[in-house]
Amino acid sequence: MPVRAHPGDAGLDLVAVGAHELPPGGRGAVPTGLAVAIPEGHAGLVVPRSGLARRHGVTVANAPGLIDAGYRGELIVLLVNLGAEMHRIAPGDRVAQLVVVPVSLAAAREVDELPASDGRGEGGFGSTGA
Repeated sequence: MPVRAHPGDAGLDLVAVGAHELPPGGRGAVPTGLAVAIPEGHAGLVVPRSGLARRHGVTVANAPGLIDAGYRGELIVLLVNLGAEMHRIAPGDRVAQLVVVPVSLAAAREVDELPASDGRGEGGFGSTGA
């Protein structure tokens, strides 16, 4: 069962069920042996472990990985090794965290014009400063 490292932590630790090797620049799909039923109106986000990223350069390749409420398969964590050394994962190693969050199920609709906004408007990347 996934657990929180400390009471009040947002993330539930996800652990590997088998051994894996991630060469520098390599990616891997790491099974967790866990299937979940995310409640309707919520989503599961698979997010990196900061210590794993800081110490080894290993992070979640599609961060955050999205688990929809209707998904019932095994949670598989897609990892990438951005570090310079081989990273070995042993069974039971914590590889990511699962955060369950409420989501707004907004409907998309086509409009002829967007409402005005205060400040940013059409400014894109870097438009809010350095």
